[in-house]
Amino acid sequence: MTQATPLSALSPDDEIIALHDRLSVLRRDIVRDAALHMSDWRPALQDGDFLKSADNLAHYLALRRSDLSTLQPHLQRLGLSTLGRCEPHVLASLDAVLAALDCLQGERGAAFPRPSDFSTGSAALLQRQANIFGSDPDGPHTRIMVTLPSEAAFDGGLIPALIARGADCVRINCAHDGERAWAAMIAITRRAAKEQGRDVRVAMDLPGPKIRIREVQAEPEARLLPGDRFLIVPSLGARGRLPQITLSHAELLPHLTPGAQLAIDDGKLGARVVARDSDAITVQATHTRSKGLKLKPEKGVNLPGAELAIPALTEDDLSHLDFVAANADIVGYSFVQTPDDVRQLATELGRRMHGRPLPALMLKVETPMAVRNLPRLLVQAGALMPVAVMIARGDLAVEIGFERLSEIQEEILWLCEAAHVPVVWATQVLETLVKEGAATRAETTDAAMSQRAECVMLNKGPHLAEAVGFLDGVLRRMDRHQMKKSSRLAALGSWDGPQHLQVEQERPAEETAA
Repeated sequence: MTQATPLSALSPDDEIIALHDRLSVLRRDIVRDAALHMSDWRPALQDGDFLKSADNLAHYLALRRSDLSTLQPHLQRLGLSTLGRCEPHVLASLDAVLAALDCLQGERGAAFPRPSDFSTGSAALLQRQANIFGSDPDGPHTRIMVTLPSEAAFDGGLIPALIARGADCVRINCAHDGERAWAAMIAITRRAAKEQGRDVRVAMDLPGPKIRIREVQAEPEARLLPGDRFLIVPSLGARGRLPQITLSHAELLPHLTPGAQLAIDDGKLGARVVARDSDAITVQATHTRSKGLKLKPEKGVNLPGAELAIPALTEDDLSHLDFVAANADIVGYSFVQTPDDVRQLATELGRRMHGRPLPALMLKVETPMAVRNLPRLLVQAGALMPVAVMIARGDLAVEIGFERLSEIQEEILWLCEAAHVPVVWATQVLETLVKEGAATRAETTDAAMSQRAECVMLNKGPHLAEAVGFLDGVLRRMDRHQMKKSSRLAALGSWDGPQHLQVEQERPAEETAA
């Protein structure tokens, strides 16, 4: 089989013909592969509102199986779309390029897509954003979600202040407080939103099977440093002088074989299993902060790279569902990994809705399995109820690695845009400002990047209201310059223009009119 001639070696006319041929073959392959995706998804989809979005997602997945980076410079040189912003309308973008190449070859009557083929997907995404996170015509494009602290239940001024600063959605973490406190938070939120004329939604996060340290047996001030060892045990007991911990999920213990990696407290402590017997698992710290780390109850435990078959919906979650179904606009689903997880939650919610529509489902992507299954999760959830995705960067970074996170968070944004599904940008957004009252430069840049999502989440802290106002300002500024992956060419005022332009701009309006 002869190798295709490089496009750069062709004459301009032959380059156009070759580009058209290659993109035509690409389109044929995309349509074929997308049909296979849709065939797999069809049992879940039926004929619901999500069907067109799933179809576009299928075409996007098929498109991104190919490396188009070598074709893009040639398309750019011809003044054509490089397909780099095709997420909401894959086939329309490709067909427009093919039609333009037809015109460049002198063909008349080239079949360009209709303008509506480019607007329908983006309009669906905007509508779903408004349906799930509320509508605020006077606010920035990206909605602001705030995590409520326990004191929000009895501090009557906290939630109104957050809403006044720009909060569009309040988040209640069902791992903390209880139904009495949650009811108070929701009542204050509904009342404040009505008084301020705002559309504010309530999200309630189910705790899920978060693996945590349950009990600790160690010297009170003991800190682990690299090389130090501790034991993971079924129950605390007399086993020498090494620190001991128990875990919240006994299902994890069989996975802790020699060589297995652990990350504790969002990766602040890295460790490796070095030995195990019937009574204890010996673990050695591999890295910590310079001052070491104390083992404490309730700190999270991750097994990076391990795929754990732990049900996403726990007995604790089920105990909360009656209240959540009656009060939440959005249900956050922690550690969801499979379509079966989605179906189970939808079924349990349906039993409690008494004929009312299901609330929106916020899929929290926190594990490698959830990343890999994301297209199937979107399709299954989208077929059953309104759906959004949270990029839960805390656990996700620990699970896949911090370097990989920088890439994956972008891929999730692209994939969800192709499915016309809103995204929540979460974890440590403006964390130093929220907790200490001053943002770092890196946090400010991260906040600006969050504008490409449909919602951004702030965690709780003493300066939360100030952080909401700061974030609102950052998002408004970025709205002038960016919409998803597209740059918006708003006028820039940071640099002086030619002197005669400045004189014209500074002349009084009546003089200009004269």
